Amino acid sequence: MEKSRMNLPKGPDTLCFDKDEFMKEDFDVDHFVSECRKRVQLEGLREDLELYYKLLKAAMVELINKDYADFVNLSTNLVGMDKALNQLSVPLGQLREEVLSLRSSVSEGIRAVDERMSKQEDIRKKKMCVLRLIQVIRSVEKIEKILNSQSSKDTHALEACSPLLTGQILERIATEFNQLQFHAVQSKGMPLLDKVRPRIAGITAMLQRSLEGLLLEGLQTSDVDIIRHCLRTYATIDKTRDAEALVGQILVKPYMDQVIIEQVVESHPDGLQTMYKKLLEFVPHHCRLLREVTGGAISSEKGNTVPGYDFLVNSVWPEIVRGLEENLPSLFNPGDPDAFHKLLLRPISNESAKDIKNPVVTGSKDPSATHGNSEDQGSSPSETKPAAFISSTQLVYVVADLDRLQEQLPELLETIKPKLEMIGFKNFSSISALADSKMSLSASMPPLSSRIVQDLSESCFSYLKSALEVPRLYRRTNKEVPTTASSYVDSALKPLYQLQSGHKDKLKQALIQQWLEDALSESTHKYCETVSDILHSVRKMEESLKRLKQARKTTSTNPGGSSSGMSDDDKIRLQLALDVEYLGEQIQKLGLQTKDIKSFPALTELVAAAKDQTTEQL
Repeated sequence: MEKSRMNLPKGPDTLCFDKDEFMKEDFDVDHFVSECRKRVQLEGLREDLELYYKLLKAAMVELINKDYADFVNLSTNLVGMDKALNQLSVPLGQLREEVLSLRSSVSEGIRAVDERMSKQEDIRKKKMCVLRLIQVIRSVEKIEKILNSQSSKDTHALEACSPLLTGQILERIATEFNQLQFHAVQSKGMPLLDKVRPRIAGITAMLQRSLEGLLLEGLQTSDVDIIRHCLRTYATIDKTRDAEALVGQILVKPYMDQVIIEQVVESHPDGLQTMYKKLLEFVPHHCRLLREVTGGAISSEKGNTVPGYDFLVNSVWPEIVRGLEENLPSLFNPGDPDAFHKLLLRPISNESAKDIKNPVVTGSKDPSATHGNSEDQGSSPSETKPAAFISSTQLVYVVADLDRLQEQLPELLETIKPKLEMIGFKNFSSISALADSKMSLSASMPPLSSRIVQDLSESCFSYLKSALEVPRLYRRTNKEVPTTASSYVDSALKPLYQLQSGHKDKLKQALIQQWLEDALSESTHKYCETVSDILHSVRKMEESLKRLKQARKTTSTNPGGSSSGMSDDDKIRLQLALDVEYLGEQIQKLGLQTKDIKSFPALTELVAAAKDQTTEQL
């Protein structure tokens, strides 16, 4: 009897629990007792449980008395059941043996079928290999038959045919050759294929030579039908890249070698613009037929075009790049900044060309730098010159031009799009090279910035190291107590002020501030080491004089010879403290925070401690 259908006897209403709690699947004794204890004591719970137990016992006895006949019949019906079961076991055993036998037979049959299927599959594969080899032989013989039929009457009959007929013949050969290549690839590794391979190589060479000659003839005679048949044949044998490379060699390369000449570009003021103009004229004048046949021109008929070619990208552009790199190497040579700007960047950055004439003086102390640059500017680009000195100002101009180029590349793309559309160019996804160029320009910025920071730092520290002269100025000279900073601090910061004020209209303010911060961090670190060495030397000198004074047992008031109440060593400490304080004020005037300058907080603490020592002694 299922639990859901069992009806427990109803107990008195005074029971402290619900009888249905016992029928729950998740019934838990501990939980039941804890819940009942919240309502009654344990004694009351025990009494209620005993009362309900008696009710259950009485209900069970009543149920047995009610269905007594069924209980008796249940035991009576089980008499002789074991004999019946024994009688059934014999036929069931026989059935089991028959099933096992049948199963074994079926397994053997399946195994035999699998073996035969495997052999049949192997035979089928071998048959396919044989059929493919037969097809290879047939294709080779068919192609050779076509060739022999053309040369049976006359050895030069193939060349004597009309260009259109030759194109049709090559197209038939190419179709059969395409099938030959397919079956040859599928039969790779077969011994028979190795014997036929020389014949296939001969057909390939002949087909390649014929296609090259046919394409060259079509281009020379401007015959659209010949070009169309030839390109369709190249596409049939999956050799479109060979056709594009051939066009690049026989049509594009000679033109580029005639136009891209370094001497011509350098001998005329507008030589670069004239050269680019001639390069742009090449596509509409010399590639018109190719673009009409391949669907790259607006006037192309869709039904007669041969898809799969892009001569502008794969033939013209690589030869332009090769010609510029080989015939005009100065175009990519930034080693001479003046010539580089004059040749390449003048159309983009006219402002830089004007500013080069009046360069801002950097921190470099080498007087030959300025003279060398002025001489280079006055010389002709065609003259052979030694490696020119590159000043920080020129590097700044290069960075400014790179930054401007990165900003103008997207605008350049929008400018050339209409011109490309005018000549029928539609594949704008290939112009993604501009994005790569922008990434290359961005990658060249960090090394240039590092070089500029290095030059600024060296220039700044070349003046800051003049702090080494401070002890000589106050040692036994009876100079007055210092009240102002030394002049070398202003000289050290002069290149930084010139960079900030002279190039704020060319460079981004954030880039200038970063250069200033990095340059000051490097020079301040060296300056801190210099000041530390000076203070250490002063302290050692002071201790030596004190020991000498005690040895002589004199009562001299000032061993340094100063007439004032402050010793020479204290004057040195005070002067260095004034210099560092003034340096911090000037850094803030540059728009920087002293806490952002590495080693400056340590430098401030160093001179502050020395200054405090001076105050204590006074």
